[in-house]
Amino acid sequence: MGFPLHRGSVEDGILTCYWHHARFDLASGCTFHLWADDVPGYPVEIRGEEVWVLAREPRDDLAHWKHRLKEGMQHYLGLVMGKATLALLHRGVHERDIVRQAALFGACYRDDWASGMTILTAMANLLPHLESDEKFLPLWHGVRHMAHNVHGASPHWDGQPLETDQVSLDSLKRWLRHWALVRHRDGVERCLLTAIANGASPGEVADLLASAATDRIVSDSGHVMDFMNKAFELLALIGWEHASEVLPTVVGPLVNARGGEETGQWRHPVDLVSMLRHLDEELSTLVQEGRRHGPPASTVPAGLTQVLLGEDPSAIVGTLKGALRRGVPPVELSKEVAYAAAMRICRFTTANEFDDWSTVLHTFTYGNALHQTLKRVSSHEGVPSAELVRGLFHGALRVYLDRFLNIPSGALPGERGDLDDLPTERPELLQQFLLTLDRQAQINEAGRIVARYLALRHPAAPLIRTLVRAVVREDANFHTYQMLEATVQQHQDWGDTEQGGHILMAGARYIAAHSPTQREMLQTAEIVQRLHRGDDLHEQGDVSPYYDASDMKASSQ
Repeated sequence: MGFPLHRGSVEDGILTCYWHHARFDLASGCTFHLWADDVPGYPVEIRGEEVWVLAREPRDDLAHWKHRLKEGMQHYLGLVMGKATLALLHRGVHERDIVRQAALFGACYRDDWASGMTILTAMANLLPHLESDEKFLPLWHGVRHMAHNVHGASPHWDGQPLETDQVSLDSLKRWLRHWALVRHRDGVERCLLTAIANGASPGEVADLLASAATDRIVSDSGHVMDFMNKAFELLALIGWEHASEVLPTVVGPLVNARGGEETGQWRHPVDLVSMLRHLDEELSTLVQEGRRHGPPASTVPAGLTQVLLGEDPSAIVGTLKGALRRGVPPVELSKEVAYAAAMRICRFTTANEFDDWSTVLHTFTYGNALHQTLKRVSSHEGVPSAELVRGLFHGALRVYLDRFLNIPSGALPGERGDLDDLPTERPELLQQFLLTLDRQAQINEAGRIVARYLALRHPAAPLIRTLVRAVVREDANFHTYQMLEATVQQHQDWGDTEQGGHILMAGARYIAAHSPTQREMLQTAEIVQRLHRGDDLHEQGDVSPYYDASDMKASSQ
């Protein structure tokens, strides 16, 4: 931990550190307190009046740090997990291998997928957008949050598939949906494991689970669809061979979720549930008609965004039905739904209660998860099922229900006044963005800075890295990690378009609304960095923060 053991005391072959009172076996250097870490030991001989120390080859560092990462996760030791993560990265271990170790640990020690596994996957998805020296902190955030979820939990006992390969995938799908509706977890898990064991593709399994999820309307405020999507994204990172270990963790959220049909807002004053149930009866025919028709010359109907953000749920359903009938790919329509949800965040005002940020966030992350799932199924199978496609209508009507959060509607940056008071150079704009987030309630100003940045046609990549930096320097909550990663994913899908810019503004506004925090994790990260450099913590005073706006000019050029 960087403190001077030579000032400690020795009794009965045990060395006690005078700083934190950690104790060590003097012969081996091993600690009796796991949070303190073992001290490397070296063979010693006393020859007359001289002490000879053998500067032997160092220990097997990779094995040591992998073991320390495991111990840190087992006992939820933040500093140990941070030290091990940074040490493995600097020894050339690929970040994907660290994610794999953490993910399989989480899948083993917790029955249900939870926020920590989502954060781990989200941070892993963001790593390709970052420079090498920026990857430690997001990765450590993911590992630490996952370990927090499993701390004190019982191990997950592996289920078994049905001992047959004679059951069709269609039968497994019917059975799984039935067991999910009656909340029979074991039945769902056995159907899922049987599909995997019988060689179902990732797209087929994704459709299997997502179809059961859409039997309930935006189940658990959209978390179920998002958890499922994240589980498949995690498997894309660590390997499909781990599907039988990872995917059973989403079964609990699936069977326990509450659907929108169980709440009043989906039934009054407009009975949206009846509207959707009637749609279920004709959706299969609509999808088949669209497949026969083939892709149209123009994919998305003109003005679809305005319809989705409008006041008429019948018009929303009718427009989407017409697009499907004409052969518009469902994946293109899901992208539009996610964009409409992002616009709700762009026009969200502080006239709403603070907790209402979570409402618009859930709709956006649901839209993103549905879009990513449709992309996955379409790329593997070509044609998503009607049960999965109905998620489009659920998401679109969730956008409709959020309309009251845009009354009054907030103005986009530039609609009420220009942006000429802001800097023009890229480094100064990024630095000002981080400095702005050092103060509370800077939602509109954060949006203005991003709008100025994009209007000057600066590249998106440095801005995305800055958004990541803004989140991982905070003690962020689960929803902020969700928002950050969904923002980056949707911007990737839209690219450098007006819509892509609005999505980045939405992300920036949400992050600003939840900044600053106490930044305790950042302080621990700084200690980890100083220990890795070999600094003497006990001899140094305060140091500059690990992530500070003052270094933006150099890092963004």
